[in-house]
Amino acid sequence: MSTLSVIIVSWNVRDLLRRALASVYASWGGQAGLEVIVVDNASHDGSVAMLRDDFPQVKVIANPENRGFTGGNNQGLAAATGDFLLLLNPDTEVVGDALPRMVAYLQAHPDVGLVGPQLLNPDGSVQSSRRRFPTLPVLFFESTWLEKCAPRRWLRHYYVQDRADDVIQDVDWVTGAAMLTRCEVVAQVGGMDEGFFMYSEELDWCRRIRASGRRVVYFPEARIVHYEGKSSEQVIPARHIYFQSSKVRYARKYHGAAIAEVLRLWLLAQYAWQIGVEGIKWVIGHRRELRASRMAAYGKVLRSKLRMSE
Repeated sequence: MSTLSVIIVSWNVRDLLRRALASVYASWGGQAGLEVIVVDNASHDGSVAMLRDDFPQVKVIANPENRGFTGGNNQGLAAATGDFLLLLNPDTEVVGDALPRMVAYLQAHPDVGLVGPQLLNPDGSVQSSRRRFPTLPVLFFESTWLEKCAPRRWLRHYYVQDRADDVIQDVDWVTGAAMLTRCEVVAQVGGMDEGFFMYSEELDWCRRIRASGRRVVYFPEARIVHYEGKSSEQVIPARHIYFQSSKVRYARKYHGAAIAEVLRLWLLAQYAWQIGVEGIKWVIGHRRELRASRMAAYGKVLRSKLRMSE
């Protein structure tokens, strides 16, 4: 059995994936006990060929279709043999000895179920990755065009902006670019809920881990650069649909069907309003190509009815 299994789910980010893998091996430092699994979600950019040519030691699961972030990670979890399991995005770069540091922390703290490192932006600034569980107001306002109208204290609390970002601390959940857990935790709480194609899946997973009585810890002594959203930005309408429909699914799972339905209709109303605003700007001739693109994307969200995760 390996000490650490690193699972990377990738879609059409070949060059970033190559850099991520190089950083994983550099961080582990050549010691024994490392297993790397890449689940490729039907990329068409030569990712699988690159893996076989440049990283023959990597276990590759090449899917004929895109199974999403959750489906791909569950495939990797099922194939992994490590005592510790790291879910790592392909658009990341591990800094220094972050991986052995994270493993050592879990080894020293048996009550911790999941650890998230400090994420950095490409310019070296700290990327927001710690969260509290979203309250109902946060579910309704966060990541909508009305977010700027919400009381600042709601979002400060949600984003844990009342705590220093260089201190090890218990949190409710961490964002999913890099999450280290134990094989026995997965055996107890299960893998990711595949009803979340992508987005909110790490929120749900951390919530289940917390409910099992284990801690979730933000660990800034390990750092990983995250080149955020390089897969999802290739399909902007789908990103909106997956993000918002996952939010609705989360609301249904933890707040009930009635709240989820109100949230779904509220979110759809936001997109309808934005189509109207973009339409007015298009009529007056302000950056018409951009306005047309946005209206088309928002129209796809409305046609989806945000029911994809039900």
